[in-house]
Amino acid sequence: MPGSLPAFLARLRVVTALTLLTGLLFGAAPATAATYVPISGAGSTWSQNALDQWRADVRQSDLIMNYIGTGSSDGRNQFRNSTVDFAVSEIPYGLTDSGVVDVPPTRSFAYMPITAGGTSFMYNLTIDGKRVTGLRLSGEVIARIFTGRITNWNDPAIKADNPAIASKLPDRPVVPVVRADNSGTTAQFSTWMSKQYPSLWDDYCGRAGRSTPCGTTSNYPTVAGSGFVAQAGSNGVAGYVAHQGNIGTITYVEYSYAKYTTGFPVAKVLNKAGYYVEPTAPNVSVALLNARINLDMTQNLDGVYNDTDPRAYPLSSYSYMIVPTRLESNFTAQKGKTLGAFAYYALCKGQSHVDSLGYAPLPINLVQAGMTQIRKVPGVNVESIDISTCQNPTFSTDGTNTLAQTAPYPSVCDRLGSSPSCEDTGLDDATQFITTTLQPGTLVMSVAGYPHVELPNPLLGESGEYLHTSGRMTPVTVTDTRPGNIGWTATAQAGDFTDPAGHTIDAGHLTWTPSVANRGNVHTVTAGDPIPLGDGTGLRDARTLATGTGPGTADLGAELHLDAPTTTLPGTYTAVLTLTVI
Repeated sequence: MPGSLPAFLARLRVVTALTLLTGLLFGAAPATAATYVPISGAGSTWSQNALDQWRADVRQSDLIMNYIGTGSSDGRNQFRNSTVDFAVSEIPYGLTDSGVVDVPPTRSFAYMPITAGGTSFMYNLTIDGKRVTGLRLSGEVIARIFTGRITNWNDPAIKADNPAIASKLPDRPVVPVVRADNSGTTAQFSTWMSKQYPSLWDDYCGRAGRSTPCGTTSNYPTVAGSGFVAQAGSNGVAGYVAHQGNIGTITYVEYSYAKYTTGFPVAKVLNKAGYYVEPTAPNVSVALLNARINLDMTQNLDGVYNDTDPRAYPLSSYSYMIVPTRLESNFTAQKGKTLGAFAYYALCKGQSHVDSLGYAPLPINLVQAGMTQIRKVPGVNVESIDISTCQNPTFSTDGTNTLAQTAPYPSVCDRLGSSPSCEDTGLDDATQFITTTLQPGTLVMSVAGYPHVELPNPLLGESGEYLHTSGRMTPVTVTDTRPGNIGWTATAQAGDFTDPAGHTIDAGHLTWTPSVANRGNVHTVTAGDPIPLGDGTGLRDARTLATGTGPGTADLGAELHLDAPTTTLPGTYTAVLTLTVI
């Protein structure tokens, strides 16, 4: 369910392994729900749309995460000065920019991947009153535009990228719109130019009075009289280009601000496989599979820039959450608990709907790196940071990477040198293309409510040999969206009951009577066989809760029975009941 908290916060394993805690209480107090204290952060505007959505998602569970998008550089400064609990940035500490070193803080910290996306090239261009929507640009053309070497939209290099509209491209100045403030987006873009087109970039920096080699900078250099326009913030550059009167403008901005905030088109960028591609969620996630993660978890994107997968968007990157790793500077274990819960949600369930905001879900290599970093935050529930319960859409619950299999390939018409007859005009006219894709779907098990079953105090059974108690299992829901009536089986298996002193009750004493609480719209659902008392193995062995056939949703339950030997010592005993659906 979009907006739900990460599974581990409810002590629940989701998808193919749910975990319910069943407590046998001998005079113990009821368990209490998790509590959180507010935390605050600042930094990246590149990531802000995603962070704002995640903050709203977790607020319903009393997890308050305050965040202000002040820019990556300011976020790092605030974290260094201990005025925020965390920061978000596209730039690590230690960057030398115009001779000034961004000194790391004295407080201990770690970098954690948090949001992925593409640096897009949003533009405002019309031909005969119709907006151009299919613009294609090679990397060299982009670099020449943003270094002042291409200054008109009818430049031969732009025509070569766009043969279908080459004869119609207007005699209109190209107006590059760049960031006026220190920006992580600028750092990402300038890193790409310095690695892919160093001669063009160094020449431009030299004309702007910067020393060379120019390298990465968060403060975009401008040349007097060049016609460039500078605006502050991602909203600033996107809003300027989207203004009705600013035809001929183009900017670099996170794809979210083009797709989600303004609805304006972005250029398709030529990749190393020879295809023009947009920074869609699949194209970015595929490219980031080739991101090299340094020992300190910072990124090396050379493999992304040069990825030869036809789907890869070459200016794909990700931002970091900068998190504390020590209890200092007013950071407490309670704050660490909150930060860890939020970070896990962001890496996992939060990634399931970022594509609608213009971002891309983090692929498995970055999620694994992120989980390593979460565990370093003091106060985090380390045992609950589990990739098998993650629900990230780029990989399955057993850690298998499904992204490379499901991400669509570009059309042959997006290949460099494709026949003009297969290209559309690239104009916003009355032509429509209608397609549909039947997705493979998913099989998911979830739980409603607090999954801690408290069984009443046991009473002596009729035989005098056992202490008997019964109670209802927290209902579970199986949702199958897979086409083809594949069918599923839900099973469960319990571990032994234990108390804090180490005493145990064998799981063979736990039995059940399964039931179908609500068949819903599933074609066929059948409850599993009940386990008779005194069965011998009980739920120590895996038993069937229910079977089903056909897509839809069904609610399952069971009456649990525990017959503890009269020799059992007093205490609060807890067992883990693991449910699986396949």
